[in-house]
Amino acid sequence: MMNRGSKETQGLGARRAALKLIDAVLRRGETLDQAAGAATKGLLTSSDAALARAIASEALRWLADLDALIDSATRQRLADDAKARTVLRLMLAQWLRLETPPHAVVATGLPLLAGGPRRLAHGVFGAVVRKGVTLPDTPTLPPGVAARWGERAGAIATGFAEPPPLDLTLRDAEWSEDLGGVSLAPNHVRLPRGTAVADLPGFDEGGWWVQDLAASLPARLLGEGEGRAALDLCAAPGGKTLQLAAAGWQVTSLDVSDRRLDRLRENLGRTGLGAEIVVADALEWETGAEFDAILVDAPCTATGTARRHPDVLHRIGPRQIAEMAELQARLLERAVRWLKPNGRLVYAVCSLEREEGEEQVPRITLTQDPIRAEELPEWLSPTPEGWLRTDPGMLAAQGGMDGFFIARFVNKA
Repeated sequence: MMNRGSKETQGLGARRAALKLIDAVLRRGETLDQAAGAATKGLLTSSDAALARAIASEALRWLADLDALIDSATRQRLADDAKARTVLRLMLAQWLRLETPPHAVVATGLPLLAGGPRRLAHGVFGAVVRKGVTLPDTPTLPPGVAARWGERAGAIATGFAEPPPLDLTLRDAEWSEDLGGVSLAPNHVRLPRGTAVADLPGFDEGGWWVQDLAASLPARLLGEGEGRAALDLCAAPGGKTLQLAAAGWQVTSLDVSDRRLDRLRENLGRTGLGAEIVVADALEWETGAEFDAILVDAPCTATGTARRHPDVLHRIGPRQIAEMAELQARLLERAVRWLKPNGRLVYAVCSLEREEGEEQVPRITLTQDPIRAEELPEWLSPTPEGWLRTDPGMLAAQGGMDGFFIARFVNKA
């Protein structure tokens, strides 16, 4: 094997970081975002850090299918947590998903098994390459995830095959023509993945902000503000606050994380929009104010974001779902007390779990305000109950969208 300084092993640092990322997700249940700091910060160039993230993400996205290929080329099954299996997952993800030439995969993969079964890994990888295998069109979901989602699982999974494109929400519709791309809703533009955000027209002028198409729907359902008061509860990173401010609401933006609110502060400055930012725990915050509208985009398991965060497919189970559902119920109980008579409350989660969505509705002590078809883009319809459920398989041919549950209520007390 070549020494670490040789040309053949350039890029080994990115692969070593990808291995750490996978280990953090599968062994310790960390998110890729949580693990990225320790795995890449200060150790890699920005391009190598991005490569490490891409390798790990693709390995997690296609984990079950990569494991099936590994098992097809071994006489004795490798343990799920065996380092050789994880390295092979990374090697196959690079070859099959990132189109890395096999010789480069071998040169940067086998050194990760120094002192381990390099010959075995080399043999397994070579055998799979010689077969000329391909991955299925749709990633195979982990059994527990498929069981939770039931009959919806197949359709949802079609949206996980690729990372998402870039969605922008426009402050002013005038930027649509300059940006190009495809518009799938009013004040929305979709551009190809990998677009350099800071180089786009309107960035310096604050004409838009990055926000998944599905994530833009909850704030749209509160309509025009006309100077009335709105509370954006659990507001970070702030896209919905920006929408509400652009729609004429006087927004109070509350979140427990001062650090996560930094992006909102930056975007408020860039766009020239205004909001009152409050750093506080919504479960403890007290205010004498009442609001005409409250948006509760609650903390959740975020299983609907698996296109960009495939780690959620492997970290989330019944315990995490139950914990989040209880937190959401407590937040809603507090939010209701701050809503004016005849005020509207929108509840939203970027989760595909019924416990966090449909099963929360009976716990909300307000009158349902059904979402109407005419309020939505023409390709989207409310449920018979008047709720909204999106999933990553919707618009899959155009790049998909995050999975959300959204319901709206009015205070008739």
